[in-house]
This record gives sequence, C-alpha cells and structure tokens, in this order.
Amino acid sequence: MRTDRKLNMTMLCDFYELTMGNGYLKAGYKDRITYFDVYFRSVPDKGGFAIAAGLDQLIDYIEDLHFTEEDIAYLRNRNIFCEEFLDYLKNFKFTGDIYAVPEGTPVFPKEPMVVVRAPAIEAQLLETFTLLTINHQSLVATKANRIVRAAKGKAVMEFGSRRAQGSAAAIDGARAAYIAGCVGTACTISDELYGTPALGTMAHAWVQMFDSEYDAFCAYCRTYPTNAVLLVDTYNTLKSGIPNAIRAFNDVLKPLGITKCGIRLDSGDIAYLSRKAREMLDEAGWTSCTITVSNSLDEYLIQDLWLQDAKIDAFGVGERMITARSEPVFGGVYKLVAVEDEKGTVIPKIKISENVGKITTPHFKKLWRFYGRDTGKAIADYLSVYDETVDDSGTKMIFDPEATWKRKEVYDFFARELLVPIYRGGKLVYQRPSIEEIRAYCAEQVDTLWDEVKRFDNPHDYYVDLSEKLYRIKMDLLNENNNS
Repeated sequence: MRTDRKLNMTMLCDFYELTMGNGYLKAGYKDRITYFDVYFRSVPDKGGFAIAAGLDQLIDYIEDLHFTEEDIAYLRNRNIFCEEFLDYLKNFKFTGDIYAVPEGTPVFPKEPMVVVRAPAIEAQLLETFTLLTINHQSLVATKANRIVRAAKGKAVMEFGSRRAQGSAAAIDGARAAYIAGCVGTACTISDELYGTPALGTMAHAWVQMFDSEYDAFCAYCRTYPTNAVLLVDTYNTLKSGIPNAIRAFNDVLKPLGITKCGIRLDSGDIAYLSRKAREMLDEAGWTSCTITVSNSLDEYLIQDLWLQDAKIDAFGVGERMITARSEPVFGGVYKLVAVEDEKGTVIPKIKISENVGKITTPHFKKLWRFYGRDTGKAIADYLSVYDETVDDSGTKMIFDPEATWKRKEVYDFFARELLVPIYRGGKLVYQRPSIEEIRAYCAEQVDTLWDEVKRFDNPHDYYVDLSEKLYRIKMDLLNENNNS
C-alpha cells in the first residue's frame, strides 16, 4: 500500500461511479446533460430544520478535480475500463453548473441543497464527495445549533476533536460547529485553516504535574494572567479545587489588578457544583469569575441544568456534538431529476418507490422562501420548475404535496430564491464568504424561523410546497409509470 503520496480526493468516489461512467461513454451518453439534486428526507433528532454546511469544501474539491497517472494506472490494472474512458479521465475537468443554498441556511426535508447540472460522467463522479461533505457538516452544524440554542445565549465551545471519527471529521466538524453558533473550538488546525477561534486552558495532567493543586493554579495564573481558567475537579471540587483557585486568584491576579478569570467543572453533579461554586466565588469577592462546564453535554442535558438552577457562564461540548451522537447520520441523497435531449429540452425524471418518502420530486427546480412582510419570519418554502417565477404582490394558496387537503393561504409576503449559482460552465462564479460572514448569516436566518419550528420536541411542520406546475408534472409521471 502506498502511503508516501498525497491523496487525490478525485478518487474518493464509489466504484460504481467509475463503472457507470465507463458505461455511459460506451452507450453514447458521455455528453448527455443531467440534473442531480442533493437533499435529505428527515431532520436529525426529529427536529424542525437543519443547517446547510459543507459547500466551501465542495468547492475546494471541484477546483482540484483531476486524475493522476497513478490513478489511471490503477484503473487500467482493474481490467474493466476501456482505453477511451481512461483517455477521457486523463483530461478530466468539471465543465458543468452547480447551484446551492448558501452555508448557514436553515433547510427542510426534500428540498434541494445542491443542484448539479453537468454531462453524465462528470455529474456522476461528483456524487460521493458532494454527499460526504454536505452530509457531515450539515449534520454537525444542525446538532451544534440545537446545543447553542439550548445554552440560551451562554457561550458554547466545541471540544470534540479526540472523539471525532477521524481527522477530517474533527477539522471540518469544528468549522461546522462554529458556523452554527459555537464561539470557538479546541481544534487548533481548524483555526489555522478556517479561522474558527482556537480555545483551551488546561487538562487534569497540568494539575497532577505539580507538587500541589495550589502550585499548579498559581503557575497557570502567572503564565496566563489575562486568561486564567482553572480546572477545579482533579481531586475534590468543593474542598480543594475551588478554595485553591480562590487562593491563586488572590495571590497572583489580585495584586495585578486582574478580575477576569474562571473555573471549569468537568465531572460530578454539575448543577449542584456550579451553584456551590458560585456561592464560594461570590463570598470571596470573585463575582466576575466565570464558570465553564463540560462532560458529555448535549442540548437536553443543558436544558436540565437550567431547570436545576445551575450557575453557568459557558459550556464545552465534545463527543455528542462532533459525532452528533444521538443521530449520527444526516441521510442526504443524490438523485437524478432530469436530463436534456439533443435539442436542449429539459426532460423530468422520477424515481418511484413503494416507500412514499423515497419518491423523488422531478425536474430542474427553483427553491423559494416566503417571508412575512410584517414580521420578517419565514412562512413556507416553495419549489417550482426552473422557468417559473413567483408573484408575491398578492395572495398565494400553498398545500402539502403529500397531504393535499392541508392548505394555507399566504399573504403580505415576499419571496427569495435560495439556490444561488456556484459554477457556470465549469467556472466558479460564487463569491465565497468568510467564515464570520457565514456564521452571522446563519444566526440571522435561524432568527427568521418561528419558535414553534425551533422546538426540540414535536416542532411545527414547516411547509415545503410544490408549484401547481411542478405538482402536475410529478403526478403525470407517477400515473404514466403506474399505467405502463
């Protein structure tokens, strides 16, 4: 096995994408324009919405798409690919179009997050990595946003690198968590690569390294006087840790006139210990000392801490965020929805299943979001055929495409297209926003959702409607297949 060369991510594809590509070429479909949608069928944790993320890494991947001589040699040795296909791969370059919702956008089931329009082989070869990056980062961003909202304005830090499923999951997961509202990460390389602020203080090993807990705390305060956050549960939180932290603050920070400091709790009854810690710190005059807690937290445990009147200023959340432990699969899919004939006419395609949830919505589509003019809140999403527009000057009747008797009249609203051009003719046309811009946009867009949609349990069902034209096309295709 070769481990002395840089991995070419173009080869991070399902093998069937290559065998299908070879087959498309031999069947004369190499240049046939296809349309694929990336979407998901259900929100993780039975939540009301998900957060789109991972687009920036998809762009990086497409910018570097190529097959090396070693890749071609490997494929030739498999003895199943024709030389014409291998020659095609030698000069491979993406030439298609891509549309996507911007990162940080709240998204809902069965609406396209990414649309790929490209020649058949090109579009097929994008499938695995597109799903990998969109699925992973959207999953972590969705979980992180739930945890951030549970914290009720208190800072949340991502602490999960050592529990992530691999290095890429740690690095990109930290990025996704920051987009969704975390204030920073323990993952240093993510800060170096993406600008997600790296944060951290000490481990229990620091305390154990010194002759006494007090000596360890004093040494840390002297080394980092303006950012002294002490881990107080190495031995005994109430009898040793907090008293020694107070002594160190008094002996090292107070003479310097510094009042900014903190402690961290990482074990035990967090709610009880935080209340007692607050009492002890306040009695000692350290009312500005912050209390950070960690230890396998998630949104539900954080909610419980508030119910128990916990005194907490910040949360460090690790494994349950970075792995989205409660539901660690996002479930996004990559489905063919249309092709073009020789004249450039878009022909809708549908996948039918006995499982109604797996029936696809055909055609090249636009995705719209309707907002109330009076509230600025999101009312519903709307899928239309690519050549349709939305008149938002009057009222509009929308309906549930699976339960058509569920109807709602929308009025006094404005419509915004969510899918924006990323590539045109293989050229990047998207102005990539900074991580800070994405993070701010995410917070702004989540704020447009009603609280009923943001409930953790039994959230309000948000409408994702189909235009009348699109609905009829879907029904006609279903009927044609049922009658054939």
